[in-house]
Amino acid sequence: MTKSNPDTDFLASLKFEPLTKKNWNEFVQLFGEKGACGNCWCMYYRIRKSDFQEGKVNLSNKNAMKELVWAGEPTGILGFYEDIPIAWCAFAPREDYLKLAGSRVHKPIDDKFVWSIPCTFADKKFRKKGVSVARLKGDVNDAKEIGLKIIRA
Repeated sequence: MTKSNPDTDFLASLKFEPLTKKNWNEFVQLFGEKGACGNCWCMYYRIRKSDFQEGKVNLSNKNAMKELVWAGEPTGILGFYEDIPIAWCAFAPREDYLKLAGSRVHKPIDDKFVWSIPCTFADKKFRKKGVSVARLKGDVNDAKEIGLKIIRA
């Protein structure tokens, strides 16, 4: 009889789903009072620097993300372990990320339809356990299912 590997069992038990109105509260739970990193709420790549900085102090970043979710726009993927939100990955069409267009490294190099992953976040207790790799593999599989051919991370 083969012993099961706890890491393999843990990774196999993870669930990933797009951020929606239904799981918004879990997203807020994962990001906490500080919006993951200094009240970013994963808006850094989506808006102008001045708007982003202002949004860090008046909850505009959080509200802007919520507006995107309520409008049904693609924003990203939440990862769960036993129904606990533990990971996040921003995942949307490249043109949704204003800052990528002006980036020296990430700017578009062609007119192909590309989805980008500019940001990831994981709960401290679940870092260095393979969650990000498992999530990225899931993103690739999801992309194939909906016909996406190019992802840039």
